[in-house]
Amino acid sequence: MADFDDLMTANREFASDFALGGFDGVAHAGVAIVTCMDSRIDPLGMVGLKPGDAKIFRNPGGRITPQALEALVLGTHLLGVHRILVVPHTRCAMASHTEEELRTRISESSGQDASWQSFGVITDQLQALTDDIAKIRAHPLIPESTVVGGFVYDVDTGLLEQHV
Repeated sequence: MADFDDLMTANREFASDFALGGFDGVAHAGVAIVTCMDSRIDPLGMVGLKPGDAKIFRNPGGRITPQALEALVLGTHLLGVHRILVVPHTRCAMASHTEEELRTRISESSGQDASWQSFGVITDQLQALTDDIAKIRAHPLIPESTVVGGFVYDVDTGLLEQHV
């Protein structure tokens, strides 16, 4: 358990003035953000929001997967979401490596054969973003009134650029 002592200490400090207890779980700004798991991204901060304002879904590459769609359907019908931002980013490993490169790196790191593992690399990030926005807009359980936008976050400047 000592491996997590620093995080548990930080959690106790965090909880000492915790103000979100009893929160209703609704996205108070009506926003859902699908973005990458990259630690350089602060999904709320990059658009001026705070905890409680938005639903956040993160995965490698910020892609619209079946799980992301599931989250968006729940968000739009049960959690107050009426605007969706899909936000991949610059210098993303998923858009700058091939499947083979990632499989080789993982195989070397793990000492196991990773040739069977899919990593969902992105060969054309802007086309993937366009396709992902289309998936959301075409989903029969996402209301047509939901505003959907595709953006790219620049990890070096902190700026968003809308593409779709």
